[in-house]
Order: sequence, then structure tokens, then C-alpha cells
Amino acid sequence: MNIFDDLVKLARERKKNPKDGSYTNELLNNKSLSKAKVLEEITELIEAVEKDTNKIHEAADVFYHLIMYLEANNIKIENVMVELDKRKK
Repeated sequence: MNIFDDLVKLARERKKNPKDGSYTNELLNNKSLSKAKVLEEITELIEAVEKDTNKIHEAADVFYHLIMYLEANNIKIENVMVELDKRKK
């Protein structure tokens, strides 16, 4: 699942070195937009699952926007992974 690492690296790199016109930077700098996009993409995923269309595309959108939302709010994915690891039974 190296793509998750790549997305986190992208977010952190863009936070350090913003790029003009970058959608990633827009999400990282506008917490309201980032929150709205996570909610929108989750809704679209649920609809796609229910209609059996575009599920993979919508799931990818959810992951991307969630990672950007977490980074925008200084929630480290590493800490989330530690929490998930604690829940293993």
C-alpha cells in the first residue's frame, strides 16, 4: 500500500513547499473545503456502492480527501495506524 505513503508525502511536501494552483494545497489550507470534500466523497461512495457504479473511483476519492483532511488538521496518519494496531484482537 505504498500509495498511502506517497499521498502523505505529497501532502507534507505541499505544506512545506506550496505550489500555485495546487488542489492539494487548496485542501490543506482551507479546512472548510477539506471537510466538505470528505463529506461529499463519502456520500458519493455510499451512493456508488448502492448503485453498483464507480465504487473504486469513489473509494479512491475518499482516501485522497481523508488524507488531506487529516494532514490539514495536523492528525498524523502514523498515529491513526498505531490506534488501529491497538484495536487488533
